[in-house]
Amino acid sequence: MTFEVEIRDDSIKLGQFLKLANLAETGGEAKNLIAEGQIRVNGEVDTRRGKVLREGDVVTAPAGEAVLVTNVADDDDVDFDPSKWENL
Repeated sequence: MTFEVEIRDDSIKLGQFLKLANLAETGGEAKNLIAEGQIRVNGEVDTRRGKVLREGDVVTAPAGEAVLVTNVADDDDVDFDPSKWENL
């Protein structure tokens, strides 16, 4: 089953993504999974923990598969108007 993982920036490192997507519980586990060749990025094994992922990249791990989605707007900030708070 593939699921989407949203981030606000344009990119994220593979090790960080594994933790964010709950494909690894800890940084140490992420490091081991990557080093052992158990992680695929867009269908190919990648052993670089610092590999930069971008929107649309698909990461597959023993725990599942996730697609990276970037630049998700935060609904709480959409209607924020800083000028309303200037004189407080």
